[in-house]
Amino acid sequence: MQEMSSTSNPNQPPRGRGTGQNPANRFERLHFEADEAADRVPTHYFEDSSRSIISRNTSPDVGFDASINPYRGCEHGCIYCYARPTHEHLGFSAGLDFESRILIKRRAPELLRDTLGAPRYQPTPLAMSGVTDPYQPIERRLGITRGCLEVLADCRHPVLIITKGGLVVRDTDLLVALARHRAAAVRISITTLDGELSARMEPRAPHPRERLRAITTLAEAGVPTGVLVSPVVPGLTDHEMPEILAAAREAGADAASYILLRLPGAVGPLFEQWLETHYPERSSRVLARQREARDGRLNDPRFGHRMRGHGAYAEQIKSLFTTSARRLGFSSPRADLSVAAFRSPSPQRSLFDPPSA
Repeated sequence: MQEMSSTSNPNQPPRGRGTGQNPANRFERLHFEADEAADRVPTHYFEDSSRSIISRNTSPDVGFDASINPYRGCEHGCIYCYARPTHEHLGFSAGLDFESRILIKRRAPELLRDTLGAPRYQPTPLAMSGVTDPYQPIERRLGITRGCLEVLADCRHPVLIITKGGLVVRDTDLLVALARHRAAAVRISITTLDGELSARMEPRAPHPRERLRAITTLAEAGVPTGVLVSPVVPGLTDHEMPEILAAAREAGADAASYILLRLPGAVGPLFEQWLETHYPERSSRVLARQREARDGRLNDPRFGHRMRGHGAYAEQIKSLFTTSARRLGFSSPRADLSVAAFRSPSPQRSLFDPPSA
């Protein structure tokens, strides 16, 4: 059962939001639309009662088999976020609900410690996180992501962090401790270097300059840090790829990869409306190129195609990335993580205890 928030201009999102629309939930039979206008929409937080913390996947397109998501939903509000439809499984909408109704996994560090300490647990690199950003705004107050990292550092368990959040530098101490055992890597996601475009497309994510500074801070501390050019938006940000890669390399990034825009489910219509609101003169070109790379559709979920696209335009983007990355001297995009130093958690052991013989 859904309630749809609106503004005085139904196509103009509330201040600080990626969208003002709450499209119908595909799993719900009833859908309500509210008549009242709202210039501002507050964020509401809900306790998540999950009893497990590690999610598994078997996708050949994803560079990890297991992940941790301390939150569900993401206040960054990126209009293009492929994870928006996951909120429909919770009874919410992929629209405004996704960025204003956030579920928090307060027990995540405890659940993680229990899992890593289980007798049959076999360590494998974990991604943090695969669905929502572990360093979205509420993390500054709750510290759930840091709590999980403290457990991982205590166990010397390898982790790959993927984030837009400059707050990641707060946890440099833990990442450095993990990096000593080849157990940490970070990928900073940058979509555009244009601050105005970023503010419209990812309204509560840090400015691109802050993300570049995060790369520098982590790299100088000895944490392997790369850039993820994601998503590459056809006809809107694709031309920036060489510039983004060059800026990230200058900041200290040692690896690079990219993902072409994905628009699954309700994300497609939301993105179309966003284009018409903010860039109507480019809308037809952007959507035409997106369809060209997705076999005539806005989204192609097939393995082997969903991350990179298919066809002549997708090949052009791939060539542009490959040429630019090679010229700049980037290494393999895959993080070189090791489970060799893993040890089971111990409540008595401090993170900074000297290693046992």
